Amino acid sequence: MKKILVIIAIISSVLLSGCSLLEEVNNSLEYANKATEHINTWQDFGQEAPQMIQEAATNSETKQELEAELNALLEEIDEFNETEPPAIAADLHQQIVEKNEALKEIINDAMVNGELALEELQNSELITTINEITKLMNLVEDLGN
Repeated sequence: MKKILVIIAIISSVLLSGCSLLEEVNNSLEYANKATEHINTWQDFGQEAPQMIQEAATNSETKQELEAELNALLEEIDEFNETEPPAIAADLHQQIVEKNEALKEIINDAMVNGELALEELQNSELITTINEITKLMNLVEDLGN
């Protein structure tokens, strides 16, 4: 009888630890997907931003679209920064948050009285910082594997 109880206890502990491991893997994959989506958003914006900024100088409609896009990106930053990363991704998350904060500062500096100052944006490190955040994609992909 004791042997059966010991065997049941061992099997139970193995199954429970396996569930914990499975949960950590699922959390890592969920985080990797969320981080990938976030970085892809910035990558897409980084590709269209130079043209939009140039067009916004002469087209008020494009300027309004750019302002709306930047405001949406600010919300995206706040949402992503609040994400609770799994332990394995804590350092990566911190790196992304730091780049997000730099992007947020650039965007906020380019807003004057709630309106986009194109010259400020053109003279900023926006594209450089976007390129830096997209370089983190390799780390995110490693996390998902």
